[in-house]
Amino acid sequence: MRETREVTSSPLVNIVDDDVSMRESLTDLFRSISYEVSAFDSPDEFLRRSDLTRPGCIVLDVRLPGINGIEFKAQLERNGSVLPVVFMTGFGDISMSVRAMKSGAVDFLAKPFRDQEIIDAVMAAIGRDAARRHDLQHHKALAARVELLTPREREVMDAVAQGLMNKQIAFNLGISEVTVKLHRGNVMRKLEVRSVAQLVRMTDRTHDASPRA
Repeated sequence: MRETREVTSSPLVNIVDDDVSMRESLTDLFRSISYEVSAFDSPDEFLRRSDLTRPGCIVLDVRLPGINGIEFKAQLERNGSVLPVVFMTGFGDISMSVRAMKSGAVDFLAKPFRDQEIIDAVMAAIGRDAARRHDLQHHKALAARVELLTPREREVMDAVAQGLMNKQIAFNLGISEVTVKLHRGNVMRKLEVRSVAQLVRMTDRTHDASPRA
């Protein structure tokens, strides 16, 4: 059973490499610039001990015991991990680097690399993860606001976003213009928007933020 961890928002650099000297070198490097680090000697150990919900990234060797890094990244994604990955290898070639980047990796570094190269790659990966988490929080906040809308208010919201006038909306929904204006005002208040343009932009996102009733 995975041990319970204290909830934290600070980023963690996960290093997966079967080369002990590389693990220790990278651990010292990232700790020297005040990053928290967890190092693993194999994919199995990473799966046993890692916390995939923690902000951060994975620094992943391409040549690993039993599985290559690109395949392991795909396995992690199938298991729900969205942590950005920086690949490194001592046996890289152009085709492998292309595969790595097509898999969505932040970077692909050939050993030996300069300290600043791996630092820059990890900072970019952590930045990508932070941006994704920010977008997710915004998405959740929007979904929570959408849930405050009644089914009728959602209909009015969609109609306004389609560019329909109050009179057209009233006719289509079989209600009065006064009622349309009331629902429209409620929608804008609940979604915290002040203009139709804002409402239109937000409506595009609400279709993903909340399922239809």
